[in-house]
Amino acid sequence: MATRVLQRVSTGLKQTQNRLQASGQVTVVVRGLSAIREDSWFKSLFVRKVDPRKDAHSHLLAKKEDNNLYKVQFHNVKPECLEEYNKLCEDVLPSIHADPEYPCELVGTWNTWYGEQDQAVHLWRYRGGYPALTEVMNKLRQNKAFMNYRNERGKMLLSRRNQLLLEFSFWNEPVPRSGPNIYELRSYQLRPGTMIEWGNY
Repeated sequence: MATRVLQRVSTGLKQTQNRLQASGQVTVVVRGLSAIREDSWFKSLFVRKVDPRKDAHSHLLAKKEDNNLYKVQFHNVKPECLEEYNKLCEDVLPSIHADPEYPCELVGTWNTWYGEQDQAVHLWRYRGGYPALTEVMNKLRQNKAFMNYRNERGKMLLSRRNQLLLEFSFWNEPVPRSGPNIYELRSYQLRPGTMIEWGNY
């Protein structure tokens, strides 16, 4: 709207200048809008400068990266192998959790009831963030029992995926509870730039 009005004013001034020059009466100097400097008062009416944020919203809301890092593993198991898979995990995963050489903890392991069927979910906590995760992964590659577990597990899976997660600063750490328990695993897809607002809410 403002641009159209300014274009009309500029066009009217040019037409007036052309008529006056043709009649030989007066010479008019018209300065076009394109000549307006970037720091002029006119531009400041329409352009609002916003300083870019220094940190991502996820970093502003999360605890420090060297505190805790979480890994959620989703394993889609062949339906006929679910019981055998659970037994295999029960034999191997707690031993990694209990070993002080590995800076990680098995917070919980579940089978899903709703959503993806025949799915197992494992939640790991790495104390020390990404360096702890790297240390554990390197040590597990040297662990023969774990590598045998991976080979056996691979025969039972249809697919698998992992997610790495940081804690929100306003929530406490998850602690194991005596079971059996039912948990809801919920995800939100937020509009860009609304994570702080969502966190405050």
